[in-house]
Amino acid sequence: MPHTVTVRHNFEAAHRIPVLAGKCENLHGHSWWAEITVTAAQLDEDGTVVEFGTYKRAVRRWIDEKLDHGVILGETDPLLPILAAHGKTYMLPGWPTVETVATLLGNVCGLLLDGQRRAPGAYVSRVHLAETHVNAATWEAPCPAAAPVPA
Repeated sequence: MPHTVTVRHNFEAAHRIPVLAGKCENLHGHSWWAEITVTAAQLDEDGTVVEFGTYKRAVRRWIDEKLDHGVILGETDPLLPILAAHGKTYMLPGWPTVETVATLLGNVCGLLLDGQRRAPGAYVSRVHLAETHVNAATWEAPCPAAAPVPA
């Protein structure tokens, strides 16, 4: 049976999705809540999936430095150069839907796992991201090849 740990963090960020008709085409902000889950088939010799403290600090530092109290915009958004000249912005390929921001966090948090003390084969398996209390998206990684179980 696999083991999991989850890091939770929240951040405040604005975005807009001008290709969608409706309210979301306007620049607006959210209190985003992220849950990043790391999975391993077995625990490491210390009985952990990943060393919680250093991984949690790395995830939270990245989110705080890149996204918190900033604006997330699509690469072709005409507001990008204007807002980038006046404050914190993060550019995403495509548009910053809750789904694409969840995918971004899955990819980034997977890279942040590299170099961490962790169980063999530990990987970021899931990101659940809520942009409001009623709107959320979940990104799930494909299950990697199982690591051999020690004899």
